Amino acid sequence: MKENTTGIWKNEEQAEFFLNETLQKAYKECPSARNFADLIHNEIAIRLRDIIDHITFSHQDLIPGLEANGWKEDGNSGIYRNESGIFPAFIYEKGTRKVAFKVEFIDDFLKANNLHREVLGQAGSQLRMAEIFSGKETSFWAVERHGTKSFSIEEQSEEIINQAQFHQHIFRTRQRLFDDVTEGLENTENLVHAAVEAIGADWACDLFLRAEREYWMSRNRAGRVQKERQDKFGMGWANQDHHTFDSSRQYFYRTIRILEKLGFECRELFYAGAGAGWGSQILEQPVLQSVIFADIDLAPEELDIDFAHDSNIKPLYPYRRAGLWCAMHGESILEAGLNHLECMFDAKRFNEIFARLNIDMMQPFSDFPHLYQALTVGEWWSVDPKRIAVLEAEGHITEEEAEDFRKNGLLVLISKI
Repeated sequence: MKENTTGIWKNEEQAEFFLNETLQKAYKECPSARNFADLIHNEIAIRLRDIIDHITFSHQDLIPGLEANGWKEDGNSGIYRNESGIFPAFIYEKGTRKVAFKVEFIDDFLKANNLHREVLGQAGSQLRMAEIFSGKETSFWAVERHGTKSFSIEEQSEEIINQAQFHQHIFRTRQRLFDDVTEGLENTENLVHAAVEAIGADWACDLFLRAEREYWMSRNRAGRVQKERQDKFGMGWANQDHHTFDSSRQYFYRTIRILEKLGFECRELFYAGAGAGWGSQILEQPVLQSVIFADIDLAPEELDIDFAHDSNIKPLYPYRRAGLWCAMHGESILEAGLNHLECMFDAKRFNEIFARLNIDMMQPFSDFPHLYQALTVGEWWSVDPKRIAVLEAEGHITEEEAEDFRKNGLLVLISKI
């Protein structure tokens, strides 16, 4: 899909057709790769197309087709990228065609599939690759990335690899619950700053998001179930699409500042409408190509202000969805964790699998041929009675709602696409 000058997203059908045609030719030349693609589609609803990292080619006659369908060369690098949607890079180089697909960790992938392959790149480094399936003219490779857009394996010092492992540990074990939210945000920002100084924003961002997913899974059964299923094939969360953080209005600019330190850039605004009363600042990390929806209570008259960086923005009364969620559970970037993780699946197959597992889905909130989005039915989290009492006393919830929250808690979600 592509955002044009009017801000409207549209399909890129020609580019999608071109990519799928290229993949079908590659599958024909490498049947073992097709078998694997069919396997993960059937068992875990992942389409290999959605996790293609890059494709190499050695015949220049492919270039006109690339350019006609939206791929543009980066200078004279031989690397062609299509920024109009979720498309892999094409790389012109000598040799047979390579199709590289993403995995979270190559060692886990090889172990899960009982494969023994030479791995290029040091353990713990930012880029690792291994040839998995080979045909006469085409081979399929697994790629593990951590905060780099490079396609070349480079030696990294033991010191920086150790630094990355250290900061991963710090992110995983950081304190999340504070009596003073401002203190918690300052602590988190300091940890992020230290990681960025040591290993750079891109690598630090990769480590931070991994820790956020792990914390979120510790609190969400549906997430754990799907992750376990994907781990059986060694994929990890290779099919992740975006992460969603909820924030109170008065702390929103601090959350955005932390994300920007990690290399995220503010993109467009999503507004759920005056009736819903909330919106999202969408951010993208250009190296990771990772997206965040940062949700906040929002009024219609605030759509034209830079609310993401306004330190004086005040809470809306009464709280809307994001504000109420944070008042109940805390800030997403602190004790509450992610609101949800959205991943790319074949929606029909995913629904069939989860129905078999007795995990229910909500009605989709977008249902188009090019974009189907639905949430699992949320899990109930208990809420601290003290927080409920404050919300009731301040008029954000009614007496009946307060009693319901005391008995049943509040819904939390996992998302899929």
